[in-house]
Amino acid sequence: MSGASGDLVLGISACVLGEEVRYDGGHKRTAFVTDVLAHFVRFVSVCPEVEIGLGIPRETIHLVARENGIRLLGTRSERDHTDAMRAYARRKMKELERLDLSGYILKKDSPSCGMARVRLYTDTGPATRTGVGLYAAALLAAFPDLPVEEEGRLLDARLRENFVERVFAYRRVQNLFAARWTMGELVRFHTAEKLLHLAHDPATYTALGRLVATARGRERRSLAATYRRTCMQGLAKLATVRKNVNVLQHIQGYFKKCASEADRRELQGIIEDFGKGLVPLVVPITLIRHLARRYEVSYLVGQTYLEPHPKELMLRNHG
Repeated sequence: MSGASGDLVLGISACVLGEEVRYDGGHKRTAFVTDVLAHFVRFVSVCPEVEIGLGIPRETIHLVARENGIRLLGTRSERDHTDAMRAYARRKMKELERLDLSGYILKKDSPSCGMARVRLYTDTGPATRTGVGLYAAALLAAFPDLPVEEEGRLLDARLRENFVERVFAYRRVQNLFAARWTMGELVRFHTAEKLLHLAHDPATYTALGRLVATARGRERRSLAATYRRTCMQGLAKLATVRKNVNVLQHIQGYFKKCASEADRRELQGIIEDFGKGLVPLVVPITLIRHLARRYEVSYLVGQTYLEPHPKELMLRNHG
């Protein structure tokens, strides 16, 4: 797998790490984050509400739509924290840029950190789930390609796998473009990532192929930015069972001439079992990796799809 995990730095809402920084002095520790993912990344803990000077415990705050825009107000006192939060967020984005993050985990529903469906109040009607936390909005605007997810969504196995896959992919892309790179290096990188993109979004797979094929003569910085953005947008789309079966069947073709009939039959059967939901994705992937080494299929051995993140995370073990 390309890209070492040791250089992965993730921003995270402090309460998700178990820090007692919430309005009531509590936390929202997430076991997957602290007990599993923490072994592979370094976290940068942030609590915007504490860092703008709000105490622990403190008055709850919420988003309110007013004539002068979205405001961040105390629920009882209506003390306005909007300007303080936005000024803090601007400063923090500059600090985070220097850290070269690979992803960010936010606290869902938070008026500061929620990335979607945050309660937005008005002075006249009921709240709607249309708000975005003020800090989260600044983060998403400053780092549009960065993998960002809410801790609540990480409880879903498919969303968890997708987020971690994007984190490692983002790091690989960043590493590629961090120093002076050649067109040959871009072609080799793209070749290794092809099947991963095919599993997420065939349209992105095609678009990236066209981009690389026409890369010579393009302005390099613009090319890198377009490749990174297209890559991350495609990977944000979930790799479904159907799309994975398509990739697995595509991989089968590489064994048509070199593998024994028994090995081909076994692989076909396991792919069918995966398509029916009888085995998780790790089963056909493990067999493919074994066969690729046995029959020295170099193209497959180099494919990121076969190990896009550390196997110890067991993200492909769910049904």
